[in-house]
Order: sequence, then C-alpha cells, then structure tokens
Amino acid sequence: MASQTPAHDQANPDLLAILPAVDRLVEVGCSTGALARAYCGRHPAAHWLGIEIEPSYAAAARQHCQEVLVGDVEQMLAQEPPPQALQADCWIFGDSLEHLRDPWQVLRRVHGLLPPGGSVCACIPNAQHWSMQARLCLGQFVYEESGLLDRTHLRWFTPSTMLSLLEDCGFRVLSSRPRIFPHPAEAGVLQQIRRFASALGADPERAVRDARPLQLVFHAISR
Repeated sequence: MASQTPAHDQANPDLLAILPAVDRLVEVGCSTGALARAYCGRHPAAHWLGIEIEPSYAAAARQHCQEVLVGDVEQMLAQEPPPQALQADCWIFGDSLEHLRDPWQVLRRVHGLLPPGGSVCACIPNAQHWSMQARLCLGQFVYEESGLLDRTHLRWFTPSTMLSLLEDCGFRVLSSRPRIFPHPAEAGVLQQIRRFASALGADPERAVRDARPLQLVFHAISR
C-alpha cells in the first residue's frame, strides 16, 4: 500500500492558468515539480519553493524548483517564527489541502505570512461529485490509491464548503473554475440527483451544477 499519493509529472493546466506573475511562490505538495517546471518556463526569474513530504518526490522536484523543503508543512508553519523561506507572494495548494490534518489552521497561518494582496491558488477535489454520490448510494465508499477516494485524504469538501474554507481564513475568492471530465454514466446519475434535490426542496439545477466538477480551482487574495 502506498503511503503517499502517486507522483504526477504533468502540470494541472487550470491551476497553471491562474497563477499570478510574482517573484516568490510556495507550492505545498510539489510532487516531482511538474507545475514548477511549467511556470518557471514562462517566468524564469521567479523563485519557486516546493514543500514535499515524500523524499523521493522532493529529490526529483529539485530539478525544477529553486528550493525544496522536505517535511510536513503543518509542522513548518507551527514554528515561531515560521522559517523565512516561507515568505512568498503566492501559496499554491494543488490537491493538497485535503491531505492536511487542519487545513483551516494552515490557511490562517499562510494568511499571516502573505503581503497585502498576496494570493492563494488551490485545486480541491469535490466530495459532491456525481460519482461519489452514486458510490454512497450503493455503499461503495472504498478507499483507493488515487482519485476522489485517495486513501491519504483526511478532509472532504464540497463547492460551498471550499468557499467557506477560504473565506473563513481571511481570503476573498477572485475566481473559481470547475474541472469537469465527461463520462458516459454522468447523465443518468445527474438525472437522479436532480430528482433527489427536488424531493428535498433544494434547487435541482444547483445540485446538478455542484455535482459535475471533479475538482475546483480557486484564486483568492488576502483580505
């Protein structure tokens, strides 16, 4: 059984698209450095600090990041004062907030480190995805090596609680972008979700809209 999510060597294009052009960035869970490679190819003067808990991934990431710290970001941020290396203009959480014990505390500490107008860019898996609802209906909530039911996920968020997570920690969301991947089974399940929402007195169109994204990508700035 893997102790960490499998490494990825392709940058998330939707996350890459919202990253601001700034001097210093910190990526939590940099894996093998794919996002750093893509960003720094466009912005070669930027300083990219990757934080990675898996040493073998961190070793690969050093080819693409200007600096890599190996360890637990929650422990790093708990230090008083936090390491100087964590000062940055933008913090990036690409499918990493759900792996943290206390993502709320992490974001509050990051908020305190950011300069005025500093930003957080995040990609977060959607626990309200239609496939998750179908699995729950069938009692098939079985952990896997990767994906929505990645066995290393500790926290779960829906579109509305993702917004709350960021706003409650002092951020104003500038944009949210759904990542939707069509599937042959989607239409049939969404039809049942629409009916279920109506039976509960909820907005069926919102229920369907929130069930479609596999992930959501957010760009938020410090208030």
